[in-house]
Amino acid sequence: MAFSREACEAQLNDFDPAVRRAALETLWAQANAGAFPLPEQTRAVNMHCHTFFSFNGYGCSPSAVAWKARMLGLGAAGLVDFDVLDGADEFLAACRLLGLRACAGLETRIFVPAFADREINSPGEPGVAYHMAVGFTKTDVAVPGVLPELKATAQRRNRGVTERVNAFLNPLVLDYERDVLPLTPGGNATERHLCIAYDLKAAEMFPDEAKRAAFWADKLSADPAAIAKMFADAPTFQGFIRSKLMKSGGPGYVKAEGPDFPKLESFNAFGLANGAIPTLAWLDGTSPGERDMDELMALMMQAGVAALNIIPDRNWNIKDPQTRATKVALLHDIIRRAIDNELPIVVGTELNAFGQRYVDDFTAMEMGPLVGPAWDGALILHAHTVLGTHGLGYTSAWATARFSSTKAKNAFYRRAGELLTPSESAAPIAVQETMTPEQVLAALEN
Repeated sequence: MAFSREACEAQLNDFDPAVRRAALETLWAQANAGAFPLPEQTRAVNMHCHTFFSFNGYGCSPSAVAWKARMLGLGAAGLVDFDVLDGADEFLAACRLLGLRACAGLETRIFVPAFADREINSPGEPGVAYHMAVGFTKTDVAVPGVLPELKATAQRRNRGVTERVNAFLNPLVLDYERDVLPLTPGGNATERHLCIAYDLKAAEMFPDEAKRAAFWADKLSADPAAIAKMFADAPTFQGFIRSKLMKSGGPGYVKAEGPDFPKLESFNAFGLANGAIPTLAWLDGTSPGERDMDELMALMMQAGVAALNIIPDRNWNIKDPQTRATKVALLHDIIRRAIDNELPIVVGTELNAFGQRYVDDFTAMEMGPLVGPAWDGALILHAHTVLGTHGLGYTSAWATARFSSTKAKNAFYRRAGELLTPSESAAPIAVQETMTPEQVLAALEN
């Protein structure tokens, strides 16, 4: 059968991992054989990419995210799924094949008791914070800790949302097992999967578009003509369903309470026990909690946080000039704070909604202060991930004993990240915990 790049790229999103791997290997072989050009790799990075194991706005698997990153000429990429590490092994293997520096992590919501009366980065939910751990070396972690409960809690919540929305939309009702779970490769359904399922179910129940628009207009208190127009843009319509039915004020919404989530310290302990780096997730600096950034950052770092995540596009790519100026100033301020506190910066676009960039515009003037730190952070995370398999990760006992300052530690992992050129065929690196940092770098240079 003749090679079809389009067909192979579509297979990257198959729910069968064997199909995905075969497609990736075929694409890579064809690219190296000259079937289509491979762009030169740059210092552009996207270290925060959700995949279809949580939700990806383009339906991308870990392999597809890695492939897209390589075909855009990125120098590094990172997986960050919500509540699961299901895609870590696949993603790291794909990046090795494609010569991409890489890391894998997860994002969840946690409770910060000291900020119980202040909104942090989860709108309308005081004390609740989106939070991360990055730099896991494998899917099957040695110390599961809070991981199984994260997934179970999310699924209990989503089943509850489904029950409440079903009651509101009746006779349009979903069967969670039949209509929702098949939309996911690993059973980790999200609100966005629910919205897709309701959209598909409505199209099945009301094949006549006018009748379907009338149904939704009645349920969502909207104009039928506006609804019908949105049918041509499924992601936008599904987002509208979510905003009306599952967000604050909607029939499916239940306000998250802090005690519903793991505490900051317990989640960080889980990350550290598995060699990952607890990471503060910054939103935009405007909430009461983020306005108290000195206090928040000190609290987070005392609890084990050692990196900072930024999604910059939403903080500068804004039409309103006044809002843009305010957000850019806050963006530049948090970059300065991270640098002052020696926190490696994780930079990315999320990809958990259709329309988000595959990579930030690092040529934009507003992104200037982030260009160097974004690359430095990617190098540090890549080195941490590779060396972590040898007990030499950024948060390891080895690193704690060997470095007198975070500045020295960052310099070491940045240099190691430069030396550790990813390749599936590279010889195993000859490093061990008895070595000094200088000996490790010497071994990598050889």
